[in-house]
Amino acid sequence: MRPSHHTFSLLLVLSLFVWAGMVAAISFMEAPLKFTAPNITVVLGVGIGRIVFHALNKAELVLSVVALLCAGVLGVPSRIWLGLLTLVVILLAQTLWLLPALDARAAALLAGLPNPPNSQHLTYVVLEAAKLIGLVTTASMAFSWLMRMARRREDHRRVTA
Repeated sequence: MRPSHHTFSLLLVLSLFVWAGMVAAISFMEAPLKFTAPNITVVLGVGIGRIVFHALNKAELVLSVVALLCAGVLGVPSRIWLGLLTLVVILLAQTLWLLPALDARAAALLAGLPNPPNSQHLTYVVLEAAKLIGLVTTASMAFSWLMRMARRREDHRRVTA
C-alpha cells in the first residue's frame, strides 16, 4: 500500500511540531531546571546533560530527515524549503561542531580538568532559540499551506462532481 498525500502532509507537520516541542522541553526546561534539583552537582548535571543532548540530537536528525523527505514528496513551496534548509544548517552546525566541542569540555570537567571560559555554550543556546523559532514558523507555514491545498482539492472535487 502506497502512502497517501494525506500521510505525507501529516508526517511533515507532525515531525516539525514534535521537533519543536522536544527542543523547547529539553533545551529550555529540562537543562536549566536539572541544576535546581537537590543534591545535583555541576559534574552530575553535566554528565546527565551529555546523555540527554546526544539523545535529543539523534531524534532531531531523524525528524529532520522525515520532514525533508515529506517536503520533497509534497513539493512544498520555496519559503518552506528555505525554513527547512535553515533548520538543517543549524542542526548540522550543532551536530558536527558545537556538540563535539561541548562534549570535549564536559569530558574535561568530568575528569577534573579546568575549563577556561569560551562562547560555545552561549552560541549553542542562541542557535537553539533560533532553531525553535524556525521550527514553529516553518511548521506553521507548512500547516497553512497544506490546509490551503486541501481546501483547493475539496473545492475542485465539488466543482467536478
